[in-house]
Amino acid sequence: MPHKIKASKFISLTILFIFCLGAISIQAQKVKIDGVGVVVGKNIVLDSDIAKFKLELQNNSERKIKISDCEMLEQLMLQKLLAHHAVIDSIVVTDGEVNAAVDRNVQYFAQQYGGIEKVPSVYGFSTLPELKAELFNIEKENALIRKEQQKLTEKVDVTPEEVRLYYNGLKEKNELPEFPAEIQLAQIVVYAKPTEAEEKRVVNELTKIKKEIEEGASIRMKAIINSEDPAVVNNGGKYEITKDSQFIKEFKEVVFTLEIGEISDPFKSDFGYHIIQLHEIKGNMRIASHILMRPQIDDNKVTAAQTLVSQIKKDVEEGKMTFKEAVDQYSEDKDTKNNGGLIINQYTGESTFDLTRMDPALYARVSDLTKGKMTEPFYDETRTGEKMFKVIIMKDRTDTHIADLVNDYVKVQSLALQKKKEETIAKWSKENIVDTYIKISPNYAKCTFERNWKKLASK
Repeated sequence: MPHKIKASKFISLTILFIFCLGAISIQAQKVKIDGVGVVVGKNIVLDSDIAKFKLELQNNSERKIKISDCEMLEQLMLQKLLAHHAVIDSIVVTDGEVNAAVDRNVQYFAQQYGGIEKVPSVYGFSTLPELKAELFNIEKENALIRKEQQKLTEKVDVTPEEVRLYYNGLKEKNELPEFPAEIQLAQIVVYAKPTEAEEKRVVNELTKIKKEIEEGASIRMKAIINSEDPAVVNNGGKYEITKDSQFIKEFKEVVFTLEIGEISDPFKSDFGYHIIQLHEIKGNMRIASHILMRPQIDDNKVTAAQTLVSQIKKDVEEGKMTFKEAVDQYSEDKDTKNNGGLIINQYTGESTFDLTRMDPALYARVSDLTKGKMTEPFYDETRTGEKMFKVIIMKDRTDTHIADLVNDYVKVQSLALQKKKEETIAKWSKENIVDTYIKISPNYAKCTFERNWKKLASK
């Protein structure tokens, strides 16, 4: 029987744990501490963590991975061992990269739950800043673990012969993985843009508001009344900004030029037009408020974008131009225009999408397409409020299949490399357990581990 594709035990669990820590450990942090399961260095694993991670692992694997509490505890200890030695090895993790990971997680959660305002309550928090603060600690440990793994395996590689032996070994045991259906997509995007007159109106309105604030009006009240920043209800438009913060480039460039009390002139970003007032300077941090206003887009502009995309699709179907030529001539999406419209999977960084792990809205549009076919033109909006019409083409499609060494060489090579890295980290862990403080709760005294966590004398 072929097996569903899965990585070797340690690495696959590591990846899942990183997801779990980003998505579910937040809840574990909120439960009553019911006992310490183990201490590794200065890191602890709670009894509640084991149950939470076990459930999340099973849910994410669709119950295909079965694991006992003792096995789960060992995997968690391995994570803590890596995090502990990352600190000892002076691994550097910047606040900027941690905040970027936090923002990616929050955006992912917002997509899953239908809006960023719903996310804090889902995970038991009152406000978004509280959730982000908890996520920051979790993501920092994730980054330490990831970088320590990279350090330990940076010189590990596999030869073509090792890949062949790995593949043949799986084949002999009838354990060749089954790769899921994957697709490759490309798009043409045409934006519906505001008129110059509308943009000028917004700039004039912000200039008027700036003058009123300079004459004594409250920027907080002006923001609540006028700003189109969705977070204004919670923070009144006020933010703490450092140069590493995940704010748009234009926002940071302006705020770091202001003096305390000064208000910027209106400036443009992908979100619209802003004015900023600087309140305080605390070391490398700036505390400032802003007001965001977006130019309105006339319905005629939206209709024109729809008409153009429909004509582009018709011309491609009739052979008057290739899809790539249409992208080069018409597409306005800066992220895909220069690569033939190819859409990159933001969660993997690759140009392929696993059909079973796609955004539901995108899946509904493309799941029935065959190679070379296009969707009907459809309306979409970015998180910055930009309006557009799109058409997507199915560039390539691979159905679910058993691994083939020739056709799937890159994927098989990746699994072989993964296994070799696992073996490297397993060897490292056995050597470093000896010199690391480890205390295991009596509740797990009967556990049998692969590694000598109990530090029993060898016979």
